[in-house]
Amino acid sequence: MAPTAVGAGFDAAATARRQKLSGGSGPKALFANMKVFGVACFACLGGLLYGYNQGVFSGVLTMTSFKEQMGDYTANQTKMGWLTSILELGAWLGCLYSGFLAEILSRKYAILVNVAIFIIGVIVQATAITPASHSAILGGRFITGMGVGSLSTIVPMYNAEIAPPEIRGALVGLQQFSITLGIMISFWIDYGTNFIGGTGEGQTDTAWLLPLCLQLVPAVILGAGILFMPFSPRWLIHHGREAEARRVLANLRNLSQNDDLIEIEYAEIRAQSLFEKRMISERFPHLREQTAWNIFKLQWVAIGSLFTSVPMFRRVCVGVFIMVFQQWTGINAVLYYAPQIFNDLGLSSNTVSLLATGVVGIVMFIATIPAVMYVDKLGRKPVLITGAIGMAICHFIIAAISGSFEDSWPSHRGAGWAAVAMVWLFVVHFGYSWGPCSWIVIAEIWPISTRPYGVALSASSNWMNNFIVGQVTPDMLENLRFGTYIFFGALTSIGALFVWWFVPETKGLTLEEMDVVFGSTGLVGREKEVMAEVFAEVGLREVADSGAGEKSDELMDEKAGVVEKREVEI
Repeated sequence: MAPTAVGAGFDAAATARRQKLSGGSGPKALFANMKVFGVACFACLGGLLYGYNQGVFSGVLTMTSFKEQMGDYTANQTKMGWLTSILELGAWLGCLYSGFLAEILSRKYAILVNVAIFIIGVIVQATAITPASHSAILGGRFITGMGVGSLSTIVPMYNAEIAPPEIRGALVGLQQFSITLGIMISFWIDYGTNFIGGTGEGQTDTAWLLPLCLQLVPAVILGAGILFMPFSPRWLIHHGREAEARRVLANLRNLSQNDDLIEIEYAEIRAQSLFEKRMISERFPHLREQTAWNIFKLQWVAIGSLFTSVPMFRRVCVGVFIMVFQQWTGINAVLYYAPQIFNDLGLSSNTVSLLATGVVGIVMFIATIPAVMYVDKLGRKPVLITGAIGMAICHFIIAAISGSFEDSWPSHRGAGWAAVAMVWLFVVHFGYSWGPCSWIVIAEIWPISTRPYGVALSASSNWMNNFIVGQVTPDMLENLRFGTYIFFGALTSIGALFVWWFVPETKGLTLEEMDVVFGSTGLVGREKEVMAEVFAEVGLREVADSGAGEKSDELMDEKAGVVEKREVEI
C-alpha cells in the first residue's frame, strides 16, 4: 500500500476509536467535544456578521426615512441593485486576499484584521447621512463586504482545522447556523426599528441607522475575544511551531499530549506539512524560506497548482460550482429583497411584508439546527440533493401561483399567502441543505498547503455570484416577474444533478484522507520517495507496528477498508 494510504488508515483508526469513545457522530459526539464546540461557536460570530449584513438591508430599503434620505438610490431598480450588491463585490475582494492573510498572520489574527476592516465600513455607512455624502454609503458597504467576505473564508477554515473528523461537518456547519441567526436578528431588528417615529413620513433616520450601527456589537466582541482563542494546530505545524501545536491539539481534545490519539493526529498533520514543504522546496527552491514576500508569491503558485492535475482540478470544480449553484438557488434574491417580493405577492403593506420577512429569518434559523446536529450522520450528498429538489419544487409552485394571480391579488388573498408559504418552505429547504453543506464541502476538500487558497477560490465564487444575483434580481422581478422563479428553479434542478454526478461523499473522513476521495494518491517517482521519507521521519509506521492504545485491528480494518473501497471506486 502506498504511504499515503498507510497514513490514512492509521488516522482512520484514530477516528474510529474517537467515535467509539464519543458514541459516534451526531449530537452525542458534538457534546463530547465541548471545548472545540465552544471555540468554534465563538469564531462563528464572524458568520453572524455575515448573516446580519445579508439580511439588514432588505428591510432598510423599504423604510420611509431611508427612501427620503437616499431617494436617488431607491427610486431606480438598477441603482437599488448596486446599493445592495456592492457589499458582495467587496466580499469577493475580501476572499481573494483572505488566503494570504490567513497564511501569513494565522487564521486567528486574520480574523482580527478583518473585524477591524468591518468596523471601518460600518462607521463610513453610518456617517453617510447628508446629500453630499450619499455616495459614501456605497464605499462603506464595499469595505464592510471586504471584512465579511474574508471572514466567510477564514472562519470555516479555522473550524475545520481545529475539529476532530467525526464532528468537523457540524463545526463548519456552525458557520451557516450563525449566518442564519444573524439574518433572523437583522430581520426582526428592521421590523422593530421601522416603528421609530412612525411608519410614514414622520419616521426618523434612527429607524435605519440603528440597525446598521448595531453590527458593531458582535464585531467588537469577536475582535476582543479572538485574542484568547487557540491557533489552528495545522497552521502552527506548517509554520514550525510544533511543540505549541501539540499542546493546542491535546488541549482541544481534552487528552494528554502522550495519548495515542494525539500521537497519530499530530503525526498525520506533520507528515502532510513536511511533504508539501519538501516538494515546494524542490520545485521552487527560491521560495523555500517562509517570508511574507515568499508566501505572497507562493499563493499564486498554489492557486496555479490547483489547475495542474485532474484530481486537483476536480476539487476546483467541486468547490467553485457548488457555490455557483448555491447562489443561483435564489436564496439571496429572497434575503435581499424579501419585503419587495412579499409586496409583489400581494401583501398589503410594508409592515406586513416586514413581518413576513421576519418569519423567513425564523424558519431558516430553525431549519439549520438539524443540519448542524446530523450532517455528520446523514452525509453531504443526500442532504444537498434533497434540499435542491425541495427548493426547485417551491420555485415552480410560486411561479405557477404568481403567473395565475399576479394581476388580481386583492381578490385572491389566499393564493397570495400560499405563495408566501412556499417562500418560507423554500427557505427551510435551503436552511438544512445548501446553506451549511456548501460551506462544509469547500472547507474540507483541500490539502493543507492549498487549503487557504482553495477555500478562498471557492468562497470568491460564492461572492461573485452573490453580487450578480443581488445586482440583477430587482430588474428580473420587474421584467421577468414569475419567470424569475422558473429561472431559479431550473438552475436549482441542475445543481441537484451536479451533486449527484460530480460531488463525492466526504462524511467521516479526515482532512488528510481527502487525497484518497479525489484520487490524488497516485504519487509517482520522487513524490513517493519523499512521502516515504516523511512518514518514516514522523514515526507513523512505528505507531502502526506498535499496536498501542485501543486501536483494535477490527476498527482499523473497518475504516481503512472504507478508504480502500473509495480508492478502487475512483
